[in-house]
Amino acid sequence: MNVVVRHQAEAMASLGHSVEILTRRSSFEAPDDLQLTPGVTLRFLDAGPAEPVPKGDHEGFIDEFRMRMSALGPYDIIHSHHWFSGMAALPLARLRGIPHVQSFHSIAADESTPLSAGERAESPGRMTGEAWLARESDAVVAISAAEADTVVRRLGGSPDRIAIVPPGVDGTLFRPATEPSARRGYAVVAARLQPLKGLDLAIEAIAAVPEAVRPELVIAGDASTDFDGYVDDLQALAARHGIENGVRFVGPQSRVELATLLRGARVVLIPSHSETFGLVALEGAASGVPVVAAASGGLREAVVDGDTGVVVESRDPAVWAKAITGILSSPELARGLSLAARERAEHFDWLRSAEGLLAVYGDLVRPGAAGLRPQLASA
Repeated sequence: MNVVVRHQAEAMASLGHSVEILTRRSSFEAPDDLQLTPGVTLRFLDAGPAEPVPKGDHEGFIDEFRMRMSALGPYDIIHSHHWFSGMAALPLARLRGIPHVQSFHSIAADESTPLSAGERAESPGRMTGEAWLARESDAVVAISAAEADTVVRRLGGSPDRIAIVPPGVDGTLFRPATEPSARRGYAVVAARLQPLKGLDLAIEAIAAVPEAVRPELVIAGDASTDFDGYVDDLQALAARHGIENGVRFVGPQSRVELATLLRGARVVLIPSHSETFGLVALEGAASGVPVVAAASGGLREAVVDGDTGVVVESRDPAVWAKAITGILSSPELARGLSLAARERAEHFDWLRSAEGLLAVYGDLVRPGAAGLRPQLASA
């Protein structure tokens, strides 16, 4: 979500618009505001403790966040990202008489959905709040057709008020390697370390790849405060499968570090239970690396099965291992997927994404408005 918000904001600013991004202060060291690029200002608002807290606790900060927002502006439009921000911003937008746009980035499953299926409501008001935002916002921006469908089916949103604006990718930063990867090389999973991302499946799949071609598995991402001990569980799982020395955790990566990591990989794995799009799939494609992805949500749109990568319908590690082995064992197949992946990624860029977003804004504000001052709220 942070990557999408920042790159869309910077692209809108390059087109002459002024953008403010509001987020909750999670560190005492954070300044009140920071100019990210000409035309884009990041503001840190005091709402709750100035420290990282589990997402499920953020619901208690909504009213305070709205109060801090009320001292800012004026704005032509407010675009909220995630439901916490929407709950804070929509009443304020109504009070000011300006349009409110909502993006979810993830949507809660029904409470009866088991954790093993990947989604759960993170806090008591989430499902009710998301449904209210889907029905009452002036527009909902979805990142994929799959997410748009979920907004309609699960939240009761009106199809007439939903716009699909795909993300972009920096094709200069995320680019193919000039030299082929090592014979064994490594596979990459880049994600927040939480059960939703299916990292256990990645480990079990790599363990099931024949030892003769088995790559190292590199797991990049920050541990989630919501799931203490999850990394220990993953390490124990690797040990049970006898590949504890073949799984490497490298922690959170900067954009430059991630691009370098992806560029050197032989395959990118995305075993998530749910993804609204799967930005890493697009970044992997731009890096010219075949992607093996779960058939969930927007990943079906991010990866073209058999063309830019492989979309796996099953969550059986043996099925995943077969797909991975097929790519690793066939340089011709890997090269074909790589070339097609890069070619498709070149059709996605942040300027085009920003133009799609501005088209949505333009339909909501006065005709002929120029130099919009949108606010992107991220609690």
